[in-house]
Amino acid sequence: MDLSDPSPMVNGEQMRRFVGRKIRTVLRVVRVDPGVITAQTCDNATVTVRAVARSPWDDSQFVEVIGVPENDTTIREESSTAFGNNFDQGNYNQLCTLVHGEFHSLFLPS
Repeated sequence: MDLSDPSPMVNGEQMRRFVGRKIRTVLRVVRVDPGVITAQTCDNATVTVRAVARSPWDDSQFVEVIGVPENDTTIREESSTAFGNNFDQGNYNQLCTLVHGEFHSLFLPS
């Protein structure tokens, strides 16, 4: 695993702490427009994704996006992966809480 360029898992609330730094999050697609996606985080925050070409946004209700938050509500996508139409956002939100809580050292380099 390459730890030279980490992308921590975040929910909508945590994203604001990573503005300008690479993150990953799973989003529920709400609306797809050319180059701009409206989506919902696992903790129900609404975000906008500036999408790159050939993204899986049309084919999947849930998409993991790796990108850089430009502010607390906009992500500049670098890559994305379709997660299908059946994904438990509650479990993902709990995982994000653990990643940035007591189990921080298991997920993020010191």
